[in-house]
Amino acid sequence: MSLQTKEWSKLAAGAAFLGGIGFLAHRLWRKIDLGRAVFSSGWFSEFGSLWPGQAMSLEIEEVLFRGRSKFQDVLVFKSKTYGTVLVLDGVIQCTERDEFAYQEMMAHVALMSHPTPRRVLVIGGGDGGVLREVVRHADVEEIHICEIDEMVITVSKKYLRQLSVGFDDPRVQVHIQDGAKFLLEKKGQFDVVIVDSSDPVGPAESLYREDFYQLLSDCITPQGIAATQGECMWLHKEVITSVKAAASKHFRHVEYGMISIPTYPSGMIGVMCCSKGNSCAAGPARQVDNAILSQLQYYTPEIHKAAFVLPGFARKMLQ
Repeated sequence: MSLQTKEWSKLAAGAAFLGGIGFLAHRLWRKIDLGRAVFSSGWFSEFGSLWPGQAMSLEIEEVLFRGRSKFQDVLVFKSKTYGTVLVLDGVIQCTERDEFAYQEMMAHVALMSHPTPRRVLVIGGGDGGVLREVVRHADVEEIHICEIDEMVITVSKKYLRQLSVGFDDPRVQVHIQDGAKFLLEKKGQFDVVIVDSSDPVGPAESLYREDFYQLLSDCITPQGIAATQGECMWLHKEVITSVKAAASKHFRHVEYGMISIPTYPSGMIGVMCCSKGNSCAAGPARQVDNAILSQLQYYTPEIHKAAFVLPGFARKMLQ
C-alpha cells in the first residue's frame, strides 16, 4: 500500500473531513523511534493511533533495508515467522506469509464481479501484490498502476519478488504520480479501479473524502467497479460508515466485504466495493477460470460471496 502527495492534501486544506474521519488525521505513530523499536529488543512492534491500546509484534531475524523516500520511512526486514515484511512509516503493509489474502480479495472480487474487464487501474499498491493478481487475468488488455512513491516499487522489486512479478507483464504501464490527480485526467476509461491505499492519515486522507469517490465514479465505465481498502470493522466504525455514505452518492452499490489476515490490526481488514453495475456481493458475474483458481490461496467463488455476510453489529453499522 502507498501514500498520496502532500500537495494534494494542501489543496484540500481547510475542507472538513466526512463525519468521524477528522480526528484520525494526527499521526502519533510517526513519533515512535523506529530504530529503538527494531534494534533494542530484536522485535518490531506496530503501534498506531488508529488501533490504540494494542500492537502487533514480530521478531526480527535480519533488517534488509531502511531508508527514507520523499514521502515516508521505508523498512524491510526478515521476520522469524512471517518471512519478509514491508513497513511504511512504522505500519506493516505486507508479509510473505499472509499477503495473498489481501491481494487476492482486493483484486479478484472486483475483477470477477465485472462481466468483461478490459482496462484496469491500480492506485497505490507499489509492492506489486494487487498487480500480480490482476495480470493473472488474460482477458484484461491494459493495466495501469499509479504509485506516488517510486522507492516502494524499487525496494519491492529487490526484496519482495513474489509480490512484484506483475511489473514484468507487458500490459502494465507504471505512472509515478499522485493517484487523485491521475484520475482527473481520465474520464470513463477504466472498467475496474482498485485503490490499494494506506490508512486515512496524513497524505492518504484525500482518498477517504467524497470528492475522491466522485473522481472514481467519473473515471470508470457505465458498468464499472471500484474497490478500495475498507479498514477494519472492529476498529474503524466512523471511517467505514463515512466512506460508505460518501461513495453511495456516486455508485449504485456500495458493499463492504471482510478479509481475514493475521498481521493487520485485529486480524481483519475490509474491501469496499463500489459498483455502477453488478452487485459484488452477489458473487462472480462469470465463471472463474480454473487456471487462475489453481494459483490462488485465499479467493474462491464461495469466499467471494461469504465475505459480504457480515456479523450482526457490522450489518447494523452499515445500514
